[in-house]
Amino acid sequence: MMPFERLRKARKKTVGTKQTTKAVQKGLAKVVYIAEDADSHVVDPLIALCQEKGTEIIRVSSMAELGQACGIEVGAASAAIIED
Repeated sequence: MMPFERLRKARKKTVGTKQTTKAVQKGLAKVVYIAEDADSHVVDPLIALCQEKGTEIIRVSSMAELGQACGIEVGAASAAIIED
């Protein structure tokens, strides 16, 4: 299965690091997607939080691909599935 298939089909998701971080903090994120080409200072705190909370991380190659999978025109550094 493509890594984006589940994200595309998700009924509820967050797009962007601010919203995704909030979802992880609240324990709502089932899985977090992080773009490899995102600035580390943007995503490192989110990665640390996911590790702390035991939230699964899926790394994807680019922000452009992640944004596209989320149905937005711009790149996304991170996204999360809240509800499948």
